[in-house]
Amino acid sequence: MELIAGMEEGLAPHGATVLLLVVPDLEAELATYRRWAGDHTVQAVVVVNLVHDDTRPAHLAALGLPAVLAGRADAPAFPRVVTDDAGAMTAAVEMLASLGHRVIGRVSGPADLVHTAERSAAMHIAAARHGVHVHIVEGDYGAAAGVRGVQDLLAAVPAPTAVVFDNDVMAVAAEQELIRTGVGVPDQVSLLVYDDSPLCELAVPPLSALSIDVHDHGLTLGRAVLAVLDGAEPVEHPGPPIRVLRRESTGPARVGDTGSVPG
Repeated sequence: MELIAGMEEGLAPHGATVLLLVVPDLEAELATYRRWAGDHTVQAVVVVNLVHDDTRPAHLAALGLPAVLAGRADAPAFPRVVTDDAGAMTAAVEMLASLGHRVIGRVSGPADLVHTAERSAAMHIAAARHGVHVHIVEGDYGAAAGVRGVQDLLAAVPAPTAVVFDNDVMAVAAEQELIRTGVGVPDQVSLLVYDDSPLCELAVPPLSALSIDVHDHGLTLGRAVLAVLDGAEPVEHPGPPIRVLRRESTGPARVGDTGSVPG
């Protein structure tokens, strides 16, 4: 809820508030936009979880609903708040490589999400630069996907000595399963998660994370919405910086167990 709190703070000068609605699918989301445009329920929309060839910006433009995009998209008519997902993933790979990890796994989010692709591309580039092999399996952000993903990764040859997760729910579930089955964290496998949250802090051991100031991110989105309502030209606003926060779930690769890069 820190994101919403930040948005509320950003919108405060306009006397506006945030209406949060969770819908089951794209059809329901587009129907909601049509209803909002028809009865003037909202003044602007923040669009999240952008996908490749996303149809939502064009739909909003046709309805005349102002919008801010939370992420990178080929939609120049709309302002965007963009976080440096590529830079964050690069920093994660560099940190793990510096600890001797030569094979790194990742349980990603859904492949159709733009930020998933940005993270994957950056991971491969950074891995090539540091002589690291990466193996990525796709998840859906749910706990079961985290468990299934880490099991698939550790069954591979060579198995990774470190695994990155695209959200906290998958990472916490995977860590619990590893410990339940006698796999040491971080003695046998290091874990790191994108993004940080209280779940990461409360996990045992606490999970290393790529950390962003979520409240500040919401504040930036709120201010971008105000700029739209004030008639400003659509521009790309940088989101808050993302930093690697190392906790007890990440350590050096075991001597003699750093993996080997396939030829």
